[in-house]
Amino acid sequence: MSEPVLLAVAWPYASAHIHVGNITGAYLPADILARYHRLRGRDVLMVSGSDSHGTPVTVRADEEGKTPEEIYKQYHAEFITLFQKLGLHYDIFTSTHTSNHFEIAHKLFLSLKENGYLYTEASRQWYSPQQERFLPDRYVEGTCYICGKSGARSDQCDHCGHLLEAEKLIEPRSKIDNSTPELRETTHFYLDLEKLQDQVADFLRERQDYWRPNVIRQSLGQIETDGLRGRPITRDLSWGIPVPIDGWDQKCLYVWFEAVIGYLSSVVEWGQLHDQPEAGRHWWTNPDSRTFYYIGKDNIPFHAIIWPAELIGVGESFDGKMGSENPRSLVLPYDVPANEFMNLEGRKLSGSKNWAVWGLDFLERYDPDPMRYYLTVNMPETRDSDWDWAEFHQRNNNELVATWGNLANRVLSFAHKHWEGKVPEPDALREADETLLETLREGFKTVEAKLEGVKLRAALQETMRLAAEVNKYLDTAAPWFEIKEDKNEAAKSIYTAMQAIDWLKILFSPFLPHTSQKLHECLGYGRPIYGQLVTREVEDDLSTHRVMLYDPADSLTAGETDLWQPVELTPGKAFMPPSPLFKKLDASIVGEERSRLG
Repeated sequence: MSEPVLLAVAWPYASAHIHVGNITGAYLPADILARYHRLRGRDVLMVSGSDSHGTPVTVRADEEGKTPEEIYKQYHAEFITLFQKLGLHYDIFTSTHTSNHFEIAHKLFLSLKENGYLYTEASRQWYSPQQERFLPDRYVEGTCYICGKSGARSDQCDHCGHLLEAEKLIEPRSKIDNSTPELRETTHFYLDLEKLQDQVADFLRERQDYWRPNVIRQSLGQIETDGLRGRPITRDLSWGIPVPIDGWDQKCLYVWFEAVIGYLSSVVEWGQLHDQPEAGRHWWTNPDSRTFYYIGKDNIPFHAIIWPAELIGVGESFDGKMGSENPRSLVLPYDVPANEFMNLEGRKLSGSKNWAVWGLDFLERYDPDPMRYYLTVNMPETRDSDWDWAEFHQRNNNELVATWGNLANRVLSFAHKHWEGKVPEPDALREADETLLETLREGFKTVEAKLEGVKLRAALQETMRLAAEVNKYLDTAAPWFEIKEDKNEAAKSIYTAMQAIDWLKILFSPFLPHTSQKLHECLGYGRPIYGQLVTREVEDDLSTHRVMLYDPADSLTAGETDLWQPVELTPGKAFMPPSPLFKKLDASIVGEERSRLG
């Protein structure tokens, strides 16, 4: 088998609609890289699912008068609909509310306990006398004792990114009824991060040369500055995964402890659904496996500190619990390319204030590839970015339509008309023709280097630059005038341009899969570039849950062939008359869309 690549994508809370900030923060970057690695013939698994537990789900259930399970299934179905329309090729998109996930979480918990990395301790937690129950983290907000900003949760401040000790929160209040909670003693299991600190720090130092600075700053920087302390991994909750220890009724595993385990349990479930129960070890215990975690910057501590600590803590014992005769340690993250935040029209996105561009709402009026394009060229890789409707309109019309779409349409329309629907058969190409094609060949190497380094904005910008180079070539060659004097000369120009377009189609396909496939079919290719998404209802002992799966059958990327290379276009090959790849948008959409906000 070829090189294993695991793309682990942030699990959306099954309690809120998905907006463009979520999409560009984690989901779209993972899909772009999954498609690229599929083109390289690598063994790709892109995994995630709905985070079905935790307080965001119970808060929403309380607000809507429904059960947490009803809320999770409602949003889970919505996520799958959005991801199918947007073309996010998860090999499996599942849920944390499955028997499989419960079992894997229990085994990992027990492995940590047996290895001496869990301990129990009584602590004071926020308790609501009015509701007569302990309040989970997201039910309590106050002022951060580190940075002084309001709106901090009792477990984490999104403003400064620090994990917090609940009892130190300043001026706490209950989100349910705005009452002031009080501290009461309760006992929980803790992950002994202090004992694991040196190993986690060594792991981070090995990666600091290529990890993004903001990720290193929030992980290794935090360890070297403040050190690590034990973190509670259980909560006083009834909705979630029960603690697998007698006498711990009415307590569940903390959602941030068990949700990250989903990256492991989803791979196990994928293997089970494909009748390959042992396949998961190819990605999880293979030292050659590269695992990437696509998240927003607010989730960095959990993926760069706590999850590696869990993996280090279980060592080989977890694989032994899975029945392996020769157990191995689980693979630690290769990269955690966390993105910053996307704002909207100069203001922070806010779902509660409807200051957001919602994914499904957008797709009711626009095609998916323009969204994918704008979110990629504007991706907040190293600093916060901003969705601006005027810029979206300008980039759609001036770049997608004018630079790339019109290039493909005018060349293929002209060729279909004058060469009877077949690729022209030129004589020996001229120096200018060879120069352009060499530029495209080098373009494969340049874009590849940027994608390997998870620099998606730069990779797409380079691809669009190459399309502009083809336009410049056509301005000089002018085959529409050449054909009046010498059709053979025009054939050379059109063949060269068609060859460039065919190659650009591959370079664009990770970013713009829908229009690339349309162009692929127009050029007369039978097998699709990528496979299809399918859904399946899965029954287990816990409940029936819906999964989304990727089916690569009959696609070019189904095997181990490296398609990331310039393949010669066959002269005389039949192709179809083209149709526009993109729609030109009227300037009126800017005002219309802005009026929907707030």
